[in-house]
Amino acid sequence: MKKLNIRQVVLDTETTGMNSFPPYYIGHRIIEIGIIEIINRKITKNYFHEYINPQQIISKEAFKIHEISNKFLSKKPIFAKIVHNFLNYIKGSELIIHNAQFDVDFLNYELSLLKNNLPKIEDICIIKDTLKIARNMFPGKRNSLNSLCSRFGIDKSKRNLHGALLDAKLLAYVFLFMTTKQNNFKLELLKEKNNLININNLKNVLKKKTLIIIKASNEELKLHNLKLNLIKKKCGFILWK
Repeated sequence: MKKLNIRQVVLDTETTGMNSFPPYYIGHRIIEIGIIEIINRKITKNYFHEYINPQQIISKEAFKIHEISNKFLSKKPIFAKIVHNFLNYIKGSELIIHNAQFDVDFLNYELSLLKNNLPKIEDICIIKDTLKIARNMFPGKRNSLNSLCSRFGIDKSKRNLHGALLDAKLLAYVFLFMTTKQNNFKLELLKEKNNLININNLKNVLKKKTLIIIKASNEELKLHNLKLNLIKKKCGFILWK
C-alpha cells in the first residue's frame, strides 16, 4: 500500500502595521510571507519566502519590530505578482499559524483587494491555530512564540527581530513539540516507569537480537535532543539517554 504523505505548512507574515482597533488590517499591507513545509512530521527544505512591495509607507511601530524598510522593498514584487505561487503552495494543506486570525484576516484582505474572485484562505486550507493549542496545554501562562520556544528549549538566539521565515521555522519546531504523542503523556509518570523496567533484562534481550540500525536525519536528531532536554528539565533524569 502506498504511504499517504501528510503535508502541513507553517506560515508567518510581517506587515506595514496594524490598527489599534478592529478591523486592524484595513489600510495596511503584507510585506513578507514565510512558510515552512512539514511532510509526515519532518521539516523539508521546500520553503516559500517572499518580500512584497506594499506601495505604501511602513509605520514606525512596525519598523521597530522587523526593521524592513520601504527602500529595501522598493524593487520587490507586489502581492499580485506572487499571489498565484503563494496560493498554489498552500492549497490543500493544513495551514499552521500562531494567532491565526491575524494572518488569515490580513491575507484575505490582500486577496480581496485584487478583485479577481480569488478564494479565501479558509476555502483552500484547513487552518490550525497554535496559540489555541498552547492555551489549552498551558492555561494561564504566556504563550507567545518566544515564550513557547523558551518552554521547549528551542534556540531562538537568532530572533533579534521579527522575520516571517525564521518565525515560521521556530513555530514549526514548537508545533511538532506540542503535537508529539510522547509529550501528551504526563512527564511525572516517567519516574514510575523507570522503576518498573529492568534495564539488565532489556540489555540481555537486545544482545540476542540482530538490530537493523536506521540513522536519523539531522532534523530528527535536533528535535530528539530538544525533547530529551525538555524531559530532563521536567523530571530530573532521562530514561533513554
